[in-house]
Amino acid sequence: MRHADHRRRPAGAVAQRPHPRSVPGGRAGTRALTSPRLETGPQEANDGRQIIRWKGLSLVGNQSVTGDLQVDPALAAFVAEELVPRVGLTPEWFWGTVAQLHAQFGPRAADLMARRDELQERIDAWHRENGAPGEDDVEAYAAFLTEIGYLLPLEEPTISVSNVEREIAEIPGPQLVVPSTVPRYALNALNARWGSLFDALYGTDALADPTGTRGYDADRGALVIAEVDRLLDEHFPLSGSSHTAVTRYRVQDGALIADVDSAADGSTLADPAQFAGYRGDPGSPDAVLLRHHGLHLELTVDPGKGVGQQHHAGVADAVLESAITTIIDLEDSVSTVDGPDKVVGYRTWLGLVTGDLTATFRKGGKDVTRTVADDRVYTAPDGSELVLSGRALPLVRNVGHHMRTDAVRTADGEPILEECLDIAVSAVAALHDFRDLGKHRNFPAGSFYVVKPKMHGPDEVALSVDLFAAVEEALDLPPNTIKIGIMDEERRTSLNLEACIARASERVIFVNTGFLDRTGDEIHTVFEAGPVIRKDDEKSATWLKSYEDRNVDVALRAGFSGRAQVGKGMWAQPAGMRAMLAAKGSQPKAGANTAWVPSPTAATLHALHYLETDVLAVQAELKNRPLTDRNKLLVAPILPRRGEELTEEQIRHEVETNVQSILGYVVRWVGMGIGCSTVPDLEGVGLMEDRATLRISSQELANWLRHGLIDEAQLRETYARMAVLVDEQNAGEAGYQPLAQDPDTNPSYQAALELALAGREEPNGYTERVLTTWRQKAKA
Repeated sequence: MRHADHRRRPAGAVAQRPHPRSVPGGRAGTRALTSPRLETGPQEANDGRQIIRWKGLSLVGNQSVTGDLQVDPALAAFVAEELVPRVGLTPEWFWGTVAQLHAQFGPRAADLMARRDELQERIDAWHRENGAPGEDDVEAYAAFLTEIGYLLPLEEPTISVSNVEREIAEIPGPQLVVPSTVPRYALNALNARWGSLFDALYGTDALADPTGTRGYDADRGALVIAEVDRLLDEHFPLSGSSHTAVTRYRVQDGALIADVDSAADGSTLADPAQFAGYRGDPGSPDAVLLRHHGLHLELTVDPGKGVGQQHHAGVADAVLESAITTIIDLEDSVSTVDGPDKVVGYRTWLGLVTGDLTATFRKGGKDVTRTVADDRVYTAPDGSELVLSGRALPLVRNVGHHMRTDAVRTADGEPILEECLDIAVSAVAALHDFRDLGKHRNFPAGSFYVVKPKMHGPDEVALSVDLFAAVEEALDLPPNTIKIGIMDEERRTSLNLEACIARASERVIFVNTGFLDRTGDEIHTVFEAGPVIRKDDEKSATWLKSYEDRNVDVALRAGFSGRAQVGKGMWAQPAGMRAMLAAKGSQPKAGANTAWVPSPTAATLHALHYLETDVLAVQAELKNRPLTDRNKLLVAPILPRRGEELTEEQIRHEVETNVQSILGYVVRWVGMGIGCSTVPDLEGVGLMEDRATLRISSQELANWLRHGLIDEAQLRETYARMAVLVDEQNAGEAGYQPLAQDPDTNPSYQAALELALAGREEPNGYTERVLTTWRQKAKA
């Protein structure tokens, strides 16, 4: 069983460095396990698990230690046959290290979970006695939070992170998050470093609603050509002419020449430095490469093919550098409840690092095989070779401190701390890159990048930092090889962000405002203060704007600009590209040098915002503005008259929206093992859903139930009605198990209902325990 660890009780420098020290034949693992060996031959437990017994020196000190682990056979086979052989490690070394990581950090994590519960209980008691603090009376609340150690003294950290890839430190652009359990999607996301702007504009509603015309629509194609010409004129202007008048692009004496009918000698770029290279014959190049704000745009020239036949200069495509970084997710977007599930995600991460991952699927009646993209090679203006990565820089998101997994158990049968397994696998996979054992180098600066979610305050950040240091010592990697991305998605982290950054000042490479989870934690923290405002109203709440602004303020004051990422949250409507183009440009303007998008196509369109905004210049201006007052984050999002201002219709609609969203997501998670997908909402609009959105919906329902805006009978009746709608929305879906036929025995239905009914007691409002329990029942 993979589950939460506890239940809430009711009531600057980017300098390059040599590769990390080699592993095979080197010193890797000597501090963790000296000459690891099996004490006996491999054995099997009654449930088929492999019992691995090991002996060596402890991670701390030089004491001889022994022990055994009960490991899921699929996981044991993956480690032995795929993960460790090429880097010269043994399964016994690996499992001995995992065991010692759990022994060292498991109790510490448990103490931190108990501290979460203790603080929440005291906050609940304060809210029951005092109600909700408003904008004019937060001082007493802040004083109380300071007294109990929830609100800590302000610090003034300065990061000193080094050996960071340019994709993180210097190149603003979109970021994808992709489930590791779907190799096809992971490959698509990794390869989304470059995307067709023509396709993104043609195939979405960005310019006009899709017509559904079969075959190529020349009129729609003309709209796309005109829009790309406009974008070229805006971001890559010509001197004395327009891209709309160009009949040919060519290279002469290291400069780009655009031939136009009205200029005998052709036009040049207004800023010649924007010309970055070309491919093919300079007099008639196959591709022209431009650069603006660190992003590249390739004009692919082929007058005899496709759009090139219609284009006035024979341009067949405009390929834009899009997803600069991609997070390969082992956490919120996956449904992994046992060893075989974990193996799928781990195999994806390993295969992306080595470049060996492939995925074959049916498309258009044919088998299509997707592989890792190659680098892109050009001739620079000075005649030298220019090589650009064909892939996004991969980061990996591990699980949070609250998770345990019974894919590996101790000798006593206890599930181990899941993050110990995640970081061990993630790091050993990265060794393949450090030793040049893959097809491409992913981490030439000598670091790799782990995103840590669900951390509550600086002590929990310190746990991650110490865990990473222990893994580095075990693998004999230089200190700070493992960098950390801090998800600013829990209230105690937001309020103490300076202290969190200070604890990871030599490792931190991003802070990202995960506003979805952050909203879920806000609701749970102020649960007892009164009924919370509706979901859509949270977007304009005082605390949320202050949270977004303060994240930028703190990061820039700590020296993130030019060294690390300041990130913003997800656009959740994959089909709503016109709306995204209109709205998401505000994120770079707010100082974010990356923001999440739901698809490679969205990444290509969002990249236009980074052509439009010089984020590093914006950051230079913003770092001098006054620091956002953190007390504004304490204004509770509570209905001012305890819900009396809402009509019965408004309450009914909000409850239906939440219930439908929960059922639509949970039926895929529990019934089909899909952790992230586009789920139709109440009106049939597809929204990207993961556990973060589930957390908000279930917490709001639980809160309204607690404060009497709804009762349990009304909630159950709504679930029954919405189950029928969700079944209709999923009719014809392969593998779908209807909810309404027999809800009392349907694991998905029961899980969805429990999330709302038990939401008050679930620690921090997390959904993992309920989902995992019912998914395991569904798989049994």
